[in-house]
Amino acid sequence: ASDVYKRQIIYMGTPEFAVKPLQAIVDAGHKVLACFTQPDKPKGRGKTLQPTPVKKKALSLDIPVYQPVKLREEENVQIIRDYQPDAIVVAAYGQILPESILNIPQYGCINIHASLLPKYRGAAPIEWTIINGETESGVTTMYMAKGLDTGDMIEKTVVPIADTDTGVTLHDKLADAGAELILSTLSKLENHTAIRTPQDDSLSCYASMLKKEMGELDFTKDAASLERLIRGLQPWPVAYTKMNQKTVRIYEASVCEQPEEALEDGTQIVPGMIVRVTKKNFTVACGNGALMIRKLQPEGKKPMDCAAFLAGNKLKTGQMIYE
Repeated sequence: ASDVYKRQIIYMGTPEFAVKPLQAIVDAGHKVLACFTQPDKPKGRGKTLQPTPVKKKALSLDIPVYQPVKLREEENVQIIRDYQPDAIVVAAYGQILPESILNIPQYGCINIHASLLPKYRGAAPIEWTIINGETESGVTTMYMAKGLDTGDMIEKTVVPIADTDTGVTLHDKLADAGAELILSTLSKLENHTAIRTPQDDSLSCYASMLKKEMGELDFTKDAASLERLIRGLQPWPVAYTKMNQKTVRIYEASVCEQPEEALEDGTQIVPGMIVRVTKKNFTVACGNGALMIRKLQPEGKKPMDCAAFLAGNKLKTGQMIYE
């Protein structure tokens, strides 16, 4: 990096997704004046306070960290004013920026959003693209405006979604893409070549927050959409079903045909019925097609492949999975 710092930046972000872009900005020679991140959260049985991933990274880079409960309070706005940043870069921060802050930096507040806007505005774009069966996702940099993810777009990068991608693997690909894209965007802001493209609101869809109960597998639905749900709801809340009154989380499954209407003994096949059991896996009938379960996590145990589960659990064809 040259002796002259390129830009004075305040960075706002909280989860793992926001760590790589922060590192990239520092590595590129920009001066990060301060990091704003959400307050530490109590975790685990001892309820010890856990720093956010961005706080950990910022402290390791000797960047001052602020963790206001409410960013919009005047004292926090004043702290940002006093720093006189050229730009504020935001990645999954978790609080809405008030207008009083949006107007401070000369280059504006730039958001790194994990979708191809205007599709998938909102809290969980990574997971919903998988759940909905999209073939590609990506990252958009945009000027922040009032409203949720509605500002003018600057640049986009497309990331294909593999049919094995989970919420975890796609997250990592998009974090890498976001780190590259923000550097490109900052240099365009610097040499005044950044182009503003308004979002077409008619193309937008909202990626609502994930809820725990979304993970319950409803086997009357088609196998393909359940398989996408299983991949999309990782690392949280994870898809699950009940077996022997206990919750079993499902981590990996594949879609297979379910051509027969009945088992060999004449039992009519209905959704939720176990229709095949081998040493390595078992298959459950769905509303359309069937799901072969490959990796799961019984209550109170670690995730395991299906063979290990079946070694200790006898399953029979014809029984309902919930039994």
